[in-house]
Formats: sequence, structure tokens, C-alpha cells
Amino acid sequence: MTNTCVIGLQWGDEGKGKIIDILARDYDIIVRYQGGGNAGHTLVINDEKYVFHLIPSGILHPGKKCVIGNGIVLDPGLFLDEVAELSKRNVNVNGNLFISDRAHVVFPYHKKLDLLIEKQKGDLMIGTTGRGIGPCYTDKMARNGIRITELYHKEHFKMKLEKTIEEKNRLFVNLYDAEPISWKEVYEEYSAYADKISPFVCDTIELMAKAISDNKRILFEGAQGTLLDVDFGTYPYTTSSNAAACGASSGVGISPKQIHNVLGIMKAYITRVGSGPFPTEVVGKLGDHIREKGGEFGATTGRPRRCGWFDVVAAQHSVKINDVDTAVMTKLDVLDDQETVKICTGYKSGKKIYHSFPADLDALDVCEPIYEEVPGWMEDTSKVRNRDDLPKNAINYIQTIERHLRLKIEMISVGPERLQVVRT
Repeated sequence: MTNTCVIGLQWGDEGKGKIIDILARDYDIIVRYQGGGNAGHTLVINDEKYVFHLIPSGILHPGKKCVIGNGIVLDPGLFLDEVAELSKRNVNVNGNLFISDRAHVVFPYHKKLDLLIEKQKGDLMIGTTGRGIGPCYTDKMARNGIRITELYHKEHFKMKLEKTIEEKNRLFVNLYDAEPISWKEVYEEYSAYADKISPFVCDTIELMAKAISDNKRILFEGAQGTLLDVDFGTYPYTTSSNAAACGASSGVGISPKQIHNVLGIMKAYITRVGSGPFPTEVVGKLGDHIREKGGEFGATTGRPRRCGWFDVVAAQHSVKINDVDTAVMTKLDVLDDQETVKICTGYKSGKKIYHSFPADLDALDVCEPIYEEVPGWMEDTSKVRNRDDLPKNAINYIQTIERHLRLKIEMISVGPERLQVVRT
């Protein structure tokens, strides 16, 4: 039995959904372990596009069990929308999709608070998706959250919700000069949700323990990326959970010893959404070109992503934290028309040279990238399926990154479709 954790090595949007979909056929169970509706995993199969925010990407494989772990913060309305969309496409989820009864619930007041806090920050805004993820995790850590299991104790849920919304309304009215919300309306809405999601809710701790006992193969699906991890990313311009591999154990309820392999996903360039430092960002016509060619618009928000050259310093930081075994490179084809491709191998600030990723954002903000330039390949790679058939300069680019990261790239994605991959 070999269990694999798939994580992003950059600021998210690395193409994890597609890779998990490809890998899922070799696993019995696919588990999402952190994040929430702020995630956006996009798959293209036979020209049909699927976008998942909460449901694991492996759901398109019949017979595979898909689990939403306790580390997720769940918006039940969004979850039900995804289930309905899958039903329209004749994808069966009955009996193979499970939600942890320990997962925390995202409520309307979380979303409202998310937007109000972000607006108040002005120029210092983080760039949140507005899905209520941060405020929900805040309540969780402050021990004020409401878990899915509590939805099924009607009187308890009613009393706790009423008290919670009274407290939130004081913030809305007195601090943000905003309209209050009705706890009764939320109670009715979420009581209905509770009934609808009940067939999926279970004790996933027991489910996973039995799977491990039965030697089932497990694929752990991370959302966002390591550079957005709340502990190891560009804090505070991060998500609110552990997007690194360390989040899988607590987010699912399994021992770290059950993670046997860590697979890191990275683009052939790098992107980020929202605010925060970005040393290799490319602006102007070239940045716009990469964005348009790569379809770099958020699956959750539709916002344009900031684009830049591959950053070895940032990637090495992620590789160390996750002890990555092997890697996958996505969107190599986006660089097919570049005469020269740059790779950032260090940062410079005044007389100081950085070869490790600094925690000090003030330092990172003023760093200038030190680039190694390699010749582009100026050939279409989208139809290539074997590494030896790639253009010589594309192979050189891949090998240069492998050498810097001391890591084998075992698969290369050259287009959005499931079959557009180069095996190595």
C-alpha cells in the first residue's frame, strides 16, 4: 500500500485537479483535507469542463470513494450545488461521497464578515475570495464554530446559532455600519441543508481507519499551495489553513506515518491571485500574454492571476517543507512561443543575496530576482506524449529546474485535457 499526498508548490492554481484526476484511477479513496469553497480545481475531459470547490477531483472515477475531511470548512449550499451539477452530467455520488461530521460549517455571517474585513483593509487587503473561509477558521480556532454534527441537534443548534448571530450583528452594526442578519432565516435555511446533506455525513475518522486497516490506497488532495500555507506562506497574504502536506494528518484524522509519498505540482511559470509579494512577476504585454494563453483567471472568482517567471527560491522552500519525493510540471505549452525563458535562482536586495525564501515580507517586497536565462523552444508541445519527443530546449528547461530543485519531474502537462500529459 502506498498513500500519496498531492500538494501545490507555488501560490495555488498549479493544476492539481487535473493531476489528481489522472492519478485517481490507481487509488481507492481520494480525500480533501483543508480549505473550502475558496478552492477551484478545474478538469477538462473530452472538451467538457468541470470545476470543483469542495468535492474531491476523483469523483469522476466510478467506484472511487471521495471524502471531505474534518479539516475542510463546508458551505452546504455550495456542496449541494456541486452535487446537483454532477447529477445533471450523470455522475453518481450516492454511496461514494462522504463528509466528516467534524467539519466546520460556513454560514452567511462568515461571508459577510469576510467582505467587510477585506473592504476595511483598503490597500492592505489580502485578496480573499469572499467565500467566508477565513472567518470560519477564525471561529473554529476561537472555539466559537459550529460543526456539521451540531446541525442535527435542533435545539442546541438553534440556541448556539442565535447567540452567535447576535454577537456577529453587534460587529456588523456597531463596527462596520452594516445591516444585521436574521438568525431565524439562517436557521431555517441551514436546517434544510442539514436534511439534504445527511446521506453524505458520517464519522470519517472510522471510515479512514478501516480503509487503512484494509490496506486501501489513499490519495490526499490539498487545495491552494504551500506558499499560501498559513504557517509557511507569505503571511498574512495566505489562506487560513495548512495547505502543505502537514495539513493532511490533522485534516483527515490519520497518522503522518500513513503518508508514504508527497507529490508536488508546479507550473512551468508561476502565478498568484490577490495581494502579496511576488518577486518574479511580469507586468505589461508579456504578463498579459501569458495570462491569456494560460487561461489564468480564477476558477472561484474569475479574477485575473498575476503571472511571472519560474521561481526556484520559492519552489525550493516548498520542496523542503513538504519533503517532496517527485514533481509534476503543468502548462509547459504556455511557454511554447517564448524565444527566451527565465528562471529565478536567487533574490537580491541591496548588497544582500537570498538563496532561501525570507519570512520578512518587507525584505521580500524589495527583492529583485536573479535570473538564469535559457533558450526557448518555439515549437508546439501540446501533442507530445513522450519526454524524448519534446523539443531539445524544452528538455533543457525541465532539466535545469530539476537540477536546481534536486527533484525528478515525473509528468508534464501540455494542455488542459486529461490525456495531454507527457510521461517521463
